[in-house]
Amino acid sequence: MRTHRGLADQPLLPDITNAPLSAEGHRNRLRARLLTAGPEALADHELLELVLFLALPRRDTKPIGRALLGRFGSFAAAIAAPIQELRGIDGLGEAGAAALKTVQAASLRLARGELVGRPVLANWDALMAYLHVAMARERIEQFRLLFLDVRNRLLADEAQSQGTVDHTPVYPREVVKRALELHATALILVHNHPSGDPSPSRADIEMTREIGNAAAALGIVLHDHVIIGNGRWFSFRREGLLER
Repeated sequence: MRTHRGLADQPLLPDITNAPLSAEGHRNRLRARLLTAGPEALADHELLELVLFLALPRRDTKPIGRALLGRFGSFAAAIAAPIQELRGIDGLGEAGAAALKTVQAASLRLARGELVGRPVLANWDALMAYLHVAMARERIEQFRLLFLDVRNRLLADEAQSQGTVDHTPVYPREVVKRALELHATALILVHNHPSGDPSPSRADIEMTREIGNAAAALGIVLHDHVIIGNGRWFSFRREGLLER
Protein backbone atom coordinates (compact mmCIF):
# COMPACT_ATOMS: atom_id res chain seq x y z
CA MET A 1 0.00 0.00 0.00
CA ARG A 2 1.36 3.39 -1.06
CA THR A 3 1.48 6.08 1.60
CA HIS A 4 1.92 9.83 1.20
CA ARG A 5 4.04 11.93 3.49
CA GLY A 6 2.63 15.17 4.77
CA LEU A 7 4.35 18.52 4.49
CA ALA A 8 5.63 18.20 8.02
CA ASP A 9 7.46 14.98 7.07
CA GLN A 10 9.16 16.37 3.97
CA PRO A 11 12.79 17.57 4.19
CA LEU A 12 13.19 21.30 4.44
CA LEU A 13 14.59 23.08 1.38
CA PRO A 14 16.92 26.07 1.76
CA ASP A 15 15.25 29.45 1.62
CA ILE A 16 17.03 30.77 -1.49
CA THR A 17 15.00 33.97 -1.47
CA ASN A 18 16.79 35.21 1.64
CA ALA A 19 20.14 33.50 1.17
CA PRO A 20 23.16 35.76 0.62
CA LEU A 21 24.39 35.96 -2.96
CA SER A 22 27.41 33.73 -3.55
CA ALA A 23 30.77 35.29 -4.19
CA GLU A 24 31.00 33.40 -7.48
CA GLY A 25 27.64 34.71 -8.61
CA HIS A 26 28.73 38.24 -7.74
CA ARG A 27 31.93 37.77 -9.73
CA ASN A 28 30.06 36.45 -12.74
CA ARG A 29 27.74 39.45 -12.74
CA LEU A 30 30.66 41.89 -12.56
CA ARG A 31 32.43 40.10 -15.41
CA ALA A 32 29.28 40.13 -17.53
CA ARG A 33 28.73 43.83 -16.90
CA LEU A 34 32.32 44.62 -17.81
CA LEU A 35 32.15 42.64 -21.05
CA THR A 36 28.73 43.89 -22.17
CA ALA A 37 28.65 47.49 -20.90
CA GLY A 38 32.34 48.33 -20.64
CA PRO A 39 34.52 49.53 -17.75
CA GLU A 40 32.52 52.73 -17.25
CA ALA A 41 29.64 50.56 -15.98
CA LEU A 42 31.71 49.57 -12.95
CA ALA A 43 32.39 51.64 -9.85
CA ASP A 44 36.00 51.96 -8.70
CA HIS A 45 35.64 49.38 -5.93
CA GLU A 46 34.07 46.92 -8.38
CA LEU A 47 36.94 47.33 -10.81
CA LEU A 48 39.36 46.68 -7.96
CA GLU A 49 37.40 43.55 -7.09
CA LEU A 50 37.69 42.28 -10.65
CA VAL A 51 41.45 42.78 -10.68
CA LEU A 52 41.81 40.99 -7.35
CA PHE A 53 39.63 38.05 -8.47
CA LEU A 54 42.53 36.87 -10.64
CA ALA A 55 45.09 37.00 -7.83
CA LEU A 56 42.86 35.90 -4.94
CA PRO A 57 40.45 33.32 -6.40
CA ARG A 58 39.43 31.90 -3.00
CA ARG A 59 38.93 35.20 -1.22
CA ASP A 60 35.92 37.48 -1.01
CA THR A 61 37.53 40.53 -2.61
CA LYS A 62 34.65 42.94 -2.02
CA PRO A 63 35.86 44.09 1.45
CA ILE A 64 39.43 44.33 0.15
CA GLY A 65 38.31 46.51 -2.76
CA ARG A 66 36.36 48.77 -0.43
CA ALA A 67 39.31 48.97 1.97
CA LEU A 68 41.58 50.04 -0.88
CA LEU A 69 39.12 52.68 -1.99
CA GLY A 70 38.69 53.93 1.58
CA ARG A 71 42.45 54.17 2.07
CA PHE A 72 43.52 55.66 -1.25
CA GLY A 73 40.36 57.32 -2.59
CA SER A 74 40.21 56.04 -6.18
CA PHE A 75 41.09 53.14 -8.46
CA ALA A 76 43.96 55.12 -10.00
CA ALA A 77 45.41 56.07 -6.62
CA ALA A 78 45.14 52.47 -5.38
CA ILE A 79 47.12 50.94 -8.26
CA ALA A 80 49.71 53.75 -7.97
CA ALA A 81 50.11 53.40 -4.18
CA PRO A 82 53.55 52.43 -2.82
CA ILE A 83 54.03 48.73 -2.17
CA GLN A 84 54.67 49.27 1.53
CA GLU A 85 51.29 50.97 1.90
CA LEU A 86 49.50 48.27 -0.07
CA ARG A 87 50.95 45.69 2.30
CA GLY A 88 49.03 47.38 5.09
CA ILE A 89 45.66 46.48 3.54
CA ASP A 90 44.22 43.48 5.35
CA GLY A 91 43.81 40.45 3.09
CA LEU A 92 45.58 41.90 0.07
CA GLY A 93 48.89 40.09 0.44
CA GLU A 94 51.76 39.89 -2.02
CA ALA A 95 49.59 38.38 -4.78
CA GLY A 96 47.00 41.14 -4.56
CA ALA A 97 49.64 43.88 -4.47
CA ALA A 98 51.35 42.35 -7.50
CA ALA A 99 48.03 42.30 -9.37
CA LEU A 100 47.52 46.02 -8.75
CA LYS A 101 51.06 46.82 -9.83
CA THR A 102 50.57 44.76 -12.99
CA VAL A 103 47.59 46.93 -13.90
CA GLN A 104 49.65 50.06 -13.24
CA ALA A 105 52.44 48.76 -15.48
CA ALA A 106 49.94 47.91 -18.22
CA SER A 107 48.42 51.39 -18.13
CA LEU A 108 51.88 52.93 -18.37
CA ARG A 109 52.82 50.72 -21.34
CA LEU A 110 49.54 51.60 -23.05
CA ALA A 111 50.06 55.35 -22.62
CA ARG A 112 53.70 55.16 -23.72
CA GLY A 113 52.71 53.13 -26.77
CA GLU A 114 50.92 56.20 -28.13
CA LEU A 115 54.29 57.95 -28.40
CA VAL A 116 56.60 55.29 -29.77
CA GLY A 117 57.72 56.02 -33.33
CA ARG A 118 55.86 59.33 -33.54
CA PRO A 119 57.12 62.93 -33.36
CA VAL A 120 56.59 63.85 -29.71
CA LEU A 121 55.91 67.54 -30.32
CA ALA A 122 53.10 66.69 -32.74
CA ASN A 123 51.49 64.37 -30.18
CA TRP A 124 51.50 66.67 -27.17
CA ASP A 125 48.19 65.46 -25.70
CA ALA A 126 49.43 61.86 -25.77
CA LEU A 127 52.67 62.97 -24.12
CA MET A 128 50.82 64.75 -21.30
CA ALA A 129 48.58 61.72 -20.80
CA TYR A 130 51.62 59.47 -20.50
CA LEU A 131 53.45 61.79 -18.10
CA HIS A 132 50.40 62.04 -15.86
CA VAL A 133 50.13 58.25 -15.69
CA ALA A 134 53.84 57.97 -14.94
CA MET A 135 54.30 60.82 -12.46
CA ALA A 136 51.20 62.60 -11.21
CA ARG A 137 50.73 60.36 -8.16
CA GLU A 138 54.36 60.03 -7.13
CA ARG A 139 54.87 60.95 -3.46
CA ILE A 140 58.36 62.38 -4.01
CA GLU A 141 59.84 64.51 -6.77
CA GLN A 142 61.10 62.63 -9.79
CA PHE A 143 63.12 64.10 -12.64
CA ARG A 144 62.76 62.50 -16.07
CA LEU A 145 64.54 63.13 -19.34
CA LEU A 146 62.94 62.58 -22.73
CA PHE A 147 65.66 62.22 -25.37
CA LEU A 148 64.61 62.88 -28.98
CA ASP A 149 66.16 62.21 -32.38
CA VAL A 150 66.47 64.63 -35.29
CA ARG A 151 62.78 64.04 -36.16
CA ASN A 152 61.74 64.61 -32.52
CA ARG A 153 60.88 60.94 -32.04
CA LEU A 154 61.38 59.46 -28.61
CA LEU A 155 64.76 57.76 -28.26
CA ALA A 156 64.61 57.18 -24.52
CA ASP A 157 62.59 58.11 -21.46
CA GLU A 158 64.69 57.90 -18.33
CA ALA A 159 64.10 58.74 -14.69
CA GLN A 160 67.38 60.43 -13.84
CA SER A 161 66.88 60.99 -10.15
CA GLN A 162 64.46 61.08 -7.25
CA GLY A 163 64.56 63.48 -4.37
CA THR A 164 62.33 64.57 -1.50
CA VAL A 165 58.76 65.80 -1.49
CA ASP A 166 59.86 69.20 -2.82
CA HIS A 167 63.36 68.90 -4.29
CA THR A 168 65.26 66.75 -6.76
CA PRO A 169 68.99 67.23 -7.43
CA VAL A 170 69.75 67.62 -11.14
CA TYR A 171 73.20 68.02 -12.68
CA PRO A 172 73.40 69.68 -16.14
CA ARG A 173 76.67 67.89 -16.95
CA GLU A 174 75.04 64.47 -16.44
CA VAL A 175 72.01 65.45 -18.54
CA VAL A 176 74.13 66.53 -21.49
CA LYS A 177 76.48 63.55 -21.13
CA ARG A 178 73.56 61.15 -21.38
CA ALA A 179 72.15 62.99 -24.42
CA LEU A 180 75.48 62.57 -26.20
CA GLU A 181 75.61 58.87 -25.33
CA LEU A 182 72.20 58.37 -26.94
CA HIS A 183 73.03 60.59 -29.94
CA ALA A 184 70.01 62.73 -29.07
CA THR A 185 69.59 66.05 -30.82
CA ALA A 186 66.88 67.39 -28.51
CA LEU A 187 65.39 66.79 -25.11
CA ILE A 188 62.46 67.61 -22.87
CA LEU A 189 62.85 67.95 -19.11
CA VAL A 190 60.04 66.70 -16.90
CA HIS A 191 59.51 66.61 -13.18
CA ASN A 192 56.55 66.38 -10.84
CA HIS A 193 55.36 68.40 -7.88
CA PRO A 194 53.82 66.07 -5.28
CA SER A 195 51.96 69.05 -3.81
CA GLY A 196 49.79 69.01 -6.95
CA ASP A 197 50.67 72.62 -7.87
CA PRO A 198 52.81 72.62 -11.06
CA SER A 199 53.96 76.23 -10.71
CA PRO A 200 57.77 76.44 -11.08
CA SER A 201 60.00 77.51 -8.21
CA ARG A 202 62.95 79.85 -8.62
CA ALA A 203 65.22 76.81 -8.39
CA ASP A 204 63.27 75.15 -11.22
CA ILE A 205 63.77 78.21 -13.43
CA GLU A 206 67.49 78.48 -12.67
CA MET A 207 68.09 74.77 -13.22
CA THR A 208 66.29 74.91 -16.57
CA ARG A 209 68.45 77.80 -17.71
CA GLU A 210 71.64 75.97 -16.73
CA ILE A 211 70.67 72.81 -18.59
CA GLY A 212 69.52 74.80 -21.62
CA ASN A 213 72.87 76.60 -21.81
CA ALA A 214 74.87 73.38 -21.40
CA ALA A 215 72.81 71.64 -24.09
CA ALA A 216 73.00 74.55 -26.54
CA ALA A 217 76.80 74.61 -26.26
CA LEU A 218 76.83 71.13 -27.79
CA GLY A 219 74.11 71.71 -30.37
CA ILE A 220 71.34 69.97 -28.40
CA VAL A 221 67.93 71.67 -28.38
CA LEU A 222 65.97 71.98 -25.15
CA HIS A 223 62.38 71.90 -26.37
CA ASP A 224 60.62 72.30 -23.04
CA HIS A 225 60.54 71.72 -19.33
CA VAL A 226 57.21 70.33 -18.15
CA ILE A 227 56.10 70.18 -14.52
CA ILE A 228 53.39 67.66 -13.71
CA GLY A 229 50.92 68.38 -10.92
CA ASN A 230 47.68 66.71 -9.89
CA GLY A 231 45.59 66.92 -13.05
CA ARG A 232 47.52 70.00 -14.23
CA TRP A 233 50.79 70.69 -15.97
CA PHE A 234 53.08 73.66 -16.62
CA SER A 235 55.10 74.19 -19.79
CA PHE A 236 58.11 76.52 -19.71
CA ARG A 237 57.87 76.92 -23.48
CA ARG A 238 54.19 77.79 -23.43
CA GLU A 239 54.61 80.28 -20.60
CA GLY A 240 57.59 82.00 -22.26
CA LEU A 241 60.11 80.96 -19.62
CA LEU A 242 62.36 78.99 -21.95
CA GLU A 243 65.19 81.00 -23.48
CA ARG A 244 65.46 80.49 -27.22
